[in-house]
Amino acid sequence: VQLVESGGGLVQAGGSLSLSCTASGRMFSINNMGWYRQAPGKERELVAVVSRGGSTNYPASVKGRFTISRNKNTVYLQMNNLKPEDTAVYYCFANDEVAYWGQGTQVTVSS
Repeated sequence: VQLVESGGGLVQAGGSLSLSCTASGRMFSINNMGWYRQAPGKERELVAVVSRGGSTNYPASVKGRFTISRNKNTVYLQMNNLKPEDTAVYYCFANDEVAYWGQGTQVTVSS
């Protein structure tokens, strides 16, 4: 499974950005798709996940601001009311028995 991300960039606090990630390859066994992020000096953390059945999950830090959606082999992340602490490299992932990762895309939120 290959994952190709797009989107990201620089935005002021309070602004919005959207990310997308398109998967190709052996998709029939993929269950969850979603996004993690990693800020400098911090561990990678889950941002949002959507299951094959459409169930979603978010950590408290982004709930109400971020929305994940999925359409066939593409997963989207709409990020609103961005904060400087959202600055990180965002990684798309998909998993069946193993996890597959995208190359990462930078999101920078200026104060």
